[in-house]
Amino acid sequence: MGLFQRNPFGHILFLKRILIRIFGAATHRRYRGFNELQIEGSEILRNLPDTNVLFISNHQTYFADVVAMFHVFNASLKGRENSIKNIGYLWRPKMNLYYVAAKETMQAGILTRIMAYAGAISVERTWREKGVDVATKKEVNPQDTQSIKIALNDGWVITFPQGTTKSFKPVRKGTAHIIKEHKPIVVPIVIDGFRRSFDKKGLRIKKKGILQSFIIKEPLAIDYQNDSIDAIVEKVEFAIEQHPSFLKVIPKEELQEQEKLNKLRKWSY
Repeated sequence: MGLFQRNPFGHILFLKRILIRIFGAATHRRYRGFNELQIEGSEILRNLPDTNVLFISNHQTYFADVVAMFHVFNASLKGRENSIKNIGYLWRPKMNLYYVAAKETMQAGILTRIMAYAGAISVERTWREKGVDVATKKEVNPQDTQSIKIALNDGWVITFPQGTTKSFKPVRKGTAHIIKEHKPIVVPIVIDGFRRSFDKKGLRIKKKGILQSFIIKEPLAIDYQNDSIDAIVEKVEFAIEQHPSFLKVIPKEELQEQEKLNKLRKWSY
């Protein structure tokens, strides 16, 4: 590999690798130290192909969620079993790993612009601008869908199909269109505890001793030819446990009890 070899987006892989190592070292104790990340399903990652895999997940913070995914994915591919113990897994990280993020978020400052170099696919929100919902939905930028296609052809892509950190918001149909058009393997991930651990941006630790959960599920069964967009949206909502029906089956008392349990610190060193 040449020193200045680039990925399909023109990013120099050597620089990207260095950035992933730096950010990984700086954030590791956020998931194994100050808090504990409880992982399930790491073996599923090792059985996936190297390209055309789309990860769908609920969303709790701007950045802490995707940083945790970089840790879990790389640790799992290096043989860790549901653990991110021993940060050496970041010495040779997976280089064809990307994540979809709002362009306005990734251009908000110098730090986010640097983080974008580590693998962001910046897209323009069609329903929101400058943090406010717009009355008239904007047209989808064809360049955005093309960028996602390029990323899928090159490797793995992480997306948060609700497009917001608020729970139980509708899944955007754009994700279903991507699935139907590009036919990726779709792997659901369900996370919890990040909203209690970090501030909304996911940059500042809000509380310590929080048990964070990270569940990787088996790939979705999707009929790319016959499933409608609405049917795919519903499958995604159920898979990431954000379908409205989940609100009805979780009693308030159980949610409060889970809140208490998540405050208990469990060490696994």
